[in-house]
Amino acid sequence: MIQIQTLPSNHEYSLITDHYGTLAGYPASIGWASLIQQEYGFETYWLVEKVNGLPEQVLALTHIKHPIFGNYLTSAPYGSYGGVLLNHSATEILNTAQELCQTLGAHYINLRFLAKKQVPPQIGWQQVDNYRTFKIDLDPDPEGMLAGYGSNHRNHVRKSLKKDFEYVLGGAELLADAYEGLAASMHELGSPYHRPSYLKNMLRELAPNVRLGVIHHQGAIAGAGVFILDGDTAINLHANVLRAYRQNYAGEFFYWSLIRDFSQQGFKVFDLGRSLVGSGNEVFKLKWNPASLPLQYWYHTQPGYPLPNLNQKNPKFQLAIETWKRLPAFAVRAMGPYLINGIA
Repeated sequence: MIQIQTLPSNHEYSLITDHYGTLAGYPASIGWASLIQQEYGFETYWLVEKVNGLPEQVLALTHIKHPIFGNYLTSAPYGSYGGVLLNHSATEILNTAQELCQTLGAHYINLRFLAKKQVPPQIGWQQVDNYRTFKIDLDPDPEGMLAGYGSNHRNHVRKSLKKDFEYVLGGAELLADAYEGLAASMHELGSPYHRPSYLKNMLRELAPNVRLGVIHHQGAIAGAGVFILDGDTAINLHANVLRAYRQNYAGEFFYWSLIRDFSQQGFKVFDLGRSLVGSGNEVFKLKWNPASLPLQYWYHTQPGYPLPNLNQKNPKFQLAIETWKRLPAFAVRAMGPYLINGIA
């Protein structure tokens, strides 16, 4: 029997995490759902199948409603993957998800997850192969990792260490600089960003498992990132550098600093985050010798609704992206949160 809950009790959520560890990731957590509820008012529904009192399968689905980007359910709002725990007999829980979609009047469901091995979607679902994530096995001695990189990349990392960049990883004391670095770099990329309260509430709701990272160059913000700690893995949620500093290898400096820091803190894996297949972002991440892992992005669409295509390679968005890059900062800071809340 599948139970649908708008908020599992702490006891029930403990059963989920105790039974599965962190397989579902932070998107399945009460803290992440609370963050999304506070920021945008979106409700999360937990679909749980229990066997002998223990959760056997779990879907955490957030209901997104936006006048431009549609009405849908997703398992990992504003994240790469997570919120999904399925086994080989997932038909009943997937059917329940479809029924919930119809009841809520949503147009489609998007399940995002990373499987131990690729599995074909079940009947009524489609796989879209747009994204991969990239995981690095960390070494307590990161200098040995550096020796394994290609000669050009190794040279760029070493050059970056001589360019007067400064790096810091921390918490709430970095809120202002981290937000500025992320909002400005996303503007350069033609993408909106959240309100400052998004980062502030994330630090509170997921404490102590969030870190903010900032790099400076001669006192100016050169880049920033948000990282979530999940078990022995550090996950890159967002990380960008500003265009003016790329020629001095700011990206190489930032990622190498993070790799050293997380290695020395005892983390086993650094997840560099998802990238679109064929993008420049993917090319950059592959330089760090990661395992390149295809993400399972399953879609179920209601009758009469097409498969969505909410990514920057969609030709429909190209004019909007180029226009956004040219708008003044005050305009994108005001409009950005309204737009990004629909691109979950």
